[in-house]
Amino acid sequence: MTDSHLSDLRYDSLELVPEVARGIADAGFIKCTPVQASTLPFALQGRDVAGQAQTGTGKTAAFLVALYQRLLTHPPAAGRSATGIRALVLAPTRELALQIYKDAEVLGSHTGLKTAVVYGGVDYEKQRQQLADGVDVLIGTPGRVIDYFKQHVYDMRHVQVVVLDEADRMFDLGFIADIRYILRRMPEPEHRQSMLFSATLSHRVLELAYEHMNEPELVRIEPDRMTADRVRQSIYFPAMEEKIPLLIGLLKQTDAHRTMVFVNTKRVAEKLEAALMANGLSAQALSGDVPQNKRLRLMREFHSGELAVLIATDVASRGLHIPDVSHVFNYDLPQDRADYVHRIGRTARAGADGDAISFGCEEYAISLPEIEDYIGHKIPVVAVSPDMLAKDVKVAAYRPRPDGPRPGGGGRRGGPPRSGGQNRSGGGRSSAPRRGGPRSR
Repeated sequence: MTDSHLSDLRYDSLELVPEVARGIADAGFIKCTPVQASTLPFALQGRDVAGQAQTGTGKTAAFLVALYQRLLTHPPAAGRSATGIRALVLAPTRELALQIYKDAEVLGSHTGLKTAVVYGGVDYEKQRQQLADGVDVLIGTPGRVIDYFKQHVYDMRHVQVVVLDEADRMFDLGFIADIRYILRRMPEPEHRQSMLFSATLSHRVLELAYEHMNEPELVRIEPDRMTADRVRQSIYFPAMEEKIPLLIGLLKQTDAHRTMVFVNTKRVAEKLEAALMANGLSAQALSGDVPQNKRLRLMREFHSGELAVLIATDVASRGLHIPDVSHVFNYDLPQDRADYVHRIGRTARAGADGDAISFGCEEYAISLPEIEDYIGHKIPVVAVSPDMLAKDVKVAAYRPRPDGPRPGGGGRRGGPPRSGGQNRSGGGRSSAPRRGGPRSR
């Protein structure tokens, strides 16, 4: 975290309880980031907050600090059972849920509160038993959270704090019915504190805030259409047959380490993995059907630097906090212009520098005008020269992997029933009365 990326607000000026202050000191935080400085004064007063900020700006610490402060300054509700949770944090992906849990372990290490994380793919009985033993703070993906709830492993009747992280991604993955199902089984908004964070505060996200929050303060920090100032962006226009040689050549010439390469389909991810490995590069593909144990192993190896190149579909474009990513390659330009911002946001996090290099091939270059309109400027063009292309590229045999479970973080085991008024896209209206809308800040 660079000083230029921080605000003037110091944590020691926020009158935090000693247990929370010690966790902040352990994390090495002294000054707040802009999103923390804008949201914490409201959240520490117990007010609801709907915050918009780019990934990598400190949203997780903002809501965890407020959450712990709330639980330590307000006793558990009377009648809370041994398996009743006090706080719930919902995340759209397994990776994000795990990252929030890791941050919570540091920031909440002196609070005496028990925290658990639940997500699909692994450790079903282990996670179930941990919940049955009783926890204070539950972090998880919607599918697994609902699964255990419907089995009566825990209850939400006395929840004091609820957090929705990456709310727009929840919509993208079709979790809006699940979110409403969960929120309606908690105390009314007036009797809990709610925090919502999103890269974009779109109409559908704001509608969720109107319906399930209590007059939230609306805070916008660095709107999502504005890309990170420190990302050096460039675009090449290779022929289709030049894409792999150009990628290999640039990876070797720049000595790129901890590099993410984004593609649009699982098939291309697997084909690219085979090609890079055949040409001496340490690379692995991460897509929605990779088994959870392997996903966790890949993330550990990528964090440690043992794995140099992570190839990803958009299932990994949000929710991954990986420090020191040096380069992001858009091997395929995204078809959704907002995904461009989410992808390149994997680098230049927390004020660091980074490079985002895109390929405008004949298949996906059609997306470029919308992307440039969205970010508000032209992406600098770099000409493809022969010396950039890797020579003697080895052709790898490509064998498609069998299809696996759908992405999303827990599947549909025991989820709520669907109804005509509430579909996967969240288009149906709820019968619940609207509450006071957010006040803009």
